[in-house]
Amino acid sequence: MNRATTVPVMMYHHVSPAAGMITCSPENFEDQLRWLRRHGYTSLTTNQFASHLEGQPVPAKSVLITFDDGYLDNWVYAYPLLKQYGFNAVLFVVTGWIGDGARRSHLGQSGLPNMFAHRECEQKIRGEQADQVMLRWSEIEHMQQHGVFEFHSHTHTHTRWDKGAQAAHKNQHMQEELQQSREVLTHQLGSVSDHFCWPQGYFDADYIRLAQAAGFRYLYTTQAFGQNRVGTDPTHIYRFAVRNTSGASVGRRIRVAAHPVIGPVFNRWKAWKRSLRAS
Repeated sequence: MNRATTVPVMMYHHVSPAAGMITCSPENFEDQLRWLRRHGYTSLTTNQFASHLEGQPVPAKSVLITFDDGYLDNWVYAYPLLKQYGFNAVLFVVTGWIGDGARRSHLGQSGLPNMFAHRECEQKIRGEQADQVMLRWSEIEHMQQHGVFEFHSHTHTHTRWDKGAQAAHKNQHMQEELQQSREVLTHQLGSVSDHFCWPQGYFDADYIRLAQAAGFRYLYTTQAFGQNRVGTDPTHIYRFAVRNTSGASVGRRIRVAAHPVIGPVFNRWKAWKRSLRAS
């Protein structure tokens, strides 16, 4: 078997007809999955991805498909399309935003629920209307049982504790978040893994130590400009945000991310451009 030297990790939030930031339309998402299948790609589980980092072989054309937060549209649109095309994905769930209730309709069924753009989702969460835009445990359990999605921690409230008046106590708050998330996942799903994703992409050395002390080993960032190679530090996993674009466009990004020569050059160039904008 030809083995992967680098596994690109794809990052999604929304798959929805409600256009907006960090949203991929169902049509483009399906085109992306169609491209992956047509070109012989395999979507890994987190166990397979962890094995890759530790030196075990995985197929040469491997990707890890991840989603953040746990929006309702992940059930309504992403789940049936992933299932249709034979791919699995990872969802980092904000446990405090997930509610109870019966499963709602998804693509291929009648009576689909209303979808909302990302900014509207944020407003509804703040307004204690999270159930209109977030998953329910019944939907999570169904997706997990069917082997399409696996679920991991993204904290309990998705708060940036390093900002504002609470910053002086950010480590205490993060420690509490990690514990709450673990307790909820264990209660609802029976277990919690050692894979974790930082809320809003922020982390520092203190946070890494806290996450490791809480039992999390594989820490996922929102940083795109690096490669997940054999031996990569598991506390710094790179992911690139998938845009609302065609399968061919995402395919080019995947190939660049995985290329042993072009990939590092591209990452250095993008990092240099970003540093110029920041200066």
